[in-house]
Amino acid sequence: MGYSIVFHSLGLGLLLQLTFDQEYVLTPKTSRNVRIAEELGLPMKKVEVCPGRVVAVITWVGSRPELKSVVLNSHTDVVPVYEGHWKYDPFAAVKDADGNIYGRGSQDMKCVTIQYIEAIRRLKAAGKRFSRTIHLTFVPDEEVGGHKGMETFVKLPEFHKLNIGFALDEGLANPTNAYTVFYGERNPWWITVRCPGSPGHGSRFVENTAAEKLQRVINSFLEFREKEKHRLNISECFTLGDVTTVNMTMVKGGMAYNVVPAEMDVSFDLRIPPTVNLQEFEEKIKAWCKEAGEDVTYDFAQKHMDQNFTCTEESDPWWHAFSSTCKAMNMTVKKEIFPAATDSRFIREEGLPAIGFSPMNLTPILLHDHNEYLNEQVFLRGIQVYERLVPALASVPPLSGEE
Repeated sequence: MGYSIVFHSLGLGLLLQLTFDQEYVLTPKTSRNVRIAEELGLPMKKVEVCPGRVVAVITWVGSRPELKSVVLNSHTDVVPVYEGHWKYDPFAAVKDADGNIYGRGSQDMKCVTIQYIEAIRRLKAAGKRFSRTIHLTFVPDEEVGGHKGMETFVKLPEFHKLNIGFALDEGLANPTNAYTVFYGERNPWWITVRCPGSPGHGSRFVENTAAEKLQRVINSFLEFREKEKHRLNISECFTLGDVTTVNMTMVKGGMAYNVVPAEMDVSFDLRIPPTVNLQEFEEKIKAWCKEAGEDVTYDFAQKHMDQNFTCTEESDPWWHAFSSTCKAMNMTVKKEIFPAATDSRFIREEGLPAIGFSPMNLTPILLHDHNEYLNEQVFLRGIQVYERLVPALASVPPLSGEE
């Protein structure tokens, strides 16, 4: 059984339905992908990157298909909801009296997916064609790490055949009048520290316990957390993406009230800026474990090592096309490191420039939150933004080596 979310603007005649699974991921029905491609008059290709995980690619071939292409990427899955905390059915796309459209994925990132499609629809209807090929990619699994989505897709021949020169992906809302643009991302490290110790009866002062080691480990991580929090608070230049966040997320150990456990484990979610020397940072973790006591070890559930940036100098043709178009629309652009993780990191790891951008200003950041919404005027404005950005990027003159 699935849910359906509908974004409907009578002024545009836009009616797009995407079907949600009740599970953690969303898999668009093939028929709907085909229908969208048919409505656009463009070919679609499906790539099964893992069993049950399909990437759909809709392609608008340019007048010079030998040139590097432009990718408009979006992920198709969403995170779960706690329906009792929502004002409206989170899968009904209810629009309130203020024009706010409520729905899971309204910010992350169904809005951008639809804006891509509608911008392409309008450009084609106007008879436009550009020198560079444009690919719309619809990718699964992003919300659970991308391992069965983009991370696998970038290693396949089908990805490399796209001949990508530049990619747009999701960003974040901005509560101010500015638009946030992300040129890099922090590295997610999910780490579990294992603290073995002497077991014994709960009535005794057992020496060398797992809990004592666990306490030292926790203290080391949380003391570092406070230092990074302080750095963020005292600097007017720093954003969340410029510092390392540390959060203790799981603690395990013990089997009974009166039994001192032989092992206790603690897990942390760390997000590390690409400016940090990752080898040195891991040495710091090793030192914390050694200081905690004998035989304390750690392992990673996730350890991303991406330190690639996308160039944001005006001398870069791709960035110049993006930024000059935004400037022409009187948009204030704020450049940042993305504080979490998106599929862009896998694209950048392939040596390709990627910008994270969602045209949502004057909007509270509500991705993954209860009552996620996007105002219809902000949504419609985003289509107009892509109507200008897509032609600018797809018309970047041939670069060195492309002639």
